[in-house]
Amino acid sequence: MSKHIIITGTSRGIGYELVKLFAKQGHQVLALSRNDGPVKALKLPNVSAFCFDLGDPEAYQKVENHISEHWEHVDVLINNAGLLLNKPFATTTTTDFEEVYRTNVYGMAELTRVLIPYLAKNSHVVTMSSMGGVQGSMKFPGLATYSSSKAAVITLTELLAEEYKDSGISFNVLALGAVQTEMLEEAFPGYKAPTTPEEIADYIVDFSLKGQKFYNGKLLQVSNSTP
Repeated sequence: MSKHIIITGTSRGIGYELVKLFAKQGHQVLALSRNDGPVKALKLPNVSAFCFDLGDPEAYQKVENHISEHWEHVDVLINNAGLLLNKPFATTTTTDFEEVYRTNVYGMAELTRVLIPYLAKNSHVVTMSSMGGVQGSMKFPGLATYSSSKAAVITLTELLAEEYKDSGISFNVLALGAVQTEMLEEAFPGYKAPTTPEEIADYIVDFSLKGQKFYNGKLLQVSNSTP
């Protein structure tokens, strides 16, 4: 049965692969990214894409309009958009924190809030976190903004699951290990991750469609490596 799927951060990496996989399965996909060119170039009939900046209040209205005009409800929201900054803490500014949190935390929270009235019963909100945001995991210098923001969405997911536990909506968060994306290469040039975007996207698709049957308010660590 075809589902209505919304994915953020779809211009490259994991998000881009998610769009292709969901579309191949016949689902209706709304792909949101500041750069909508890569997804539009796929020319997939069951995929809609438009420019979306998590920091732009008007962008959220465009999403609502699309749902009202074409879908009426949403089955899966994947909060995948992320900003990674690798910078020594001594030179990290408040502006740096605000920029990273605006995408990784505030944007995730606002899009989720806006979509809650449209989320169907048995729907699933899946948020991408990082192993670096998990308490007690190995930490790396330079990732104060990124890893702390990823820790924030873990707790936020737990809170949302509790607040909406009677609504039929499930909220879960996946803490990913290192995945060989362009974002990782930009932050850690030369590092080779053990997992490809295609491999992790395949897992996320399956979890997004079925995981709500077994989990709510849970953090799942999806990593076969230390980072």
